[in-house]
Amino acid sequence: MKMSVLASGSTGNAIYIEDGDFSCLVDAGLTGKKIIENLNSIGRDISHVKHIFVSHEHVDHIKGVGVLARKYNIPIYANKETWDNMPIGQVSSDLKFHFDKDVAMDFANLTIRSFGVSHDAANPQFYTFEAAGKKLSILTDTGYISEKMIDYIKNSDVLIYESNHEETMVMASSYPWKTKQRILSDLGHLSNVDSANWLPKIIGDNTKKIYLAHLSMENNTKDLARLTSKSILENYGFDCDNKIDLLDTDPKQATDLIEI
Repeated sequence: MKMSVLASGSTGNAIYIEDGDFSCLVDAGLTGKKIIENLNSIGRDISHVKHIFVSHEHVDHIKGVGVLARKYNIPIYANKETWDNMPIGQVSSDLKFHFDKDVAMDFANLTIRSFGVSHDAANPQFYTFEAAGKKLSILTDTGYISEKMIDYIKNSDVLIYESNHEETMVMASSYPWKTKQRILSDLGHLSNVDSANWLPKIIGDNTKKIYLAHLSMENNTKDLARLTSKSILENYGFDCDNKIDLLDTDPKQATDLIEI
């Protein structure tokens, strides 16, 4: 199994995953043109993409979904509530598939599981991917982490994981109070500190790489997110220099295509 975070942040999110003949995007929150550009940067073409799995209907996760599906005949998977609230234009019924929460689906040698998160969307969910004894998990866009979420994602070989904001930066920002409350609420996003404090329950012996994802451009920096996670994990006794890689993601550029 191979993967690349094509883009991650408040302005757009997309992840590419492949395993043998299987390939997909999880979300397509950039323009179709930009997703194609970022795929090309990792040596892949839009023709490689056979499925799009949608987490929820917010624009930074669906901006390119409709156009890519229509132009390249790519099937879309989402739960009923997301389909009911997803403004992606007309899509052929042949390309619409339901993937409900807490369900496992098999694609060739790959098993994909969906699980719910806590976010202000209709019925948000993220996914784990398992193949040949390896596991990739994605968890962003959640205001808190439940034990059930941990059960789904714990001991992943690779984790794509939210570290959205620094609370003091949110409070000092020019955002309206209502927006600040949303970000900091249980239906918002994880702060750097909250994110890092959950990691000791999520990391297992197999965990080698953690991509810090969905960073706010206004209320966070890559260095701050990484150093916060590193400091807290080292306080718990984890070796972030030799055993676990804490990796950056970017809102515009894809990460390297890696084999899990």
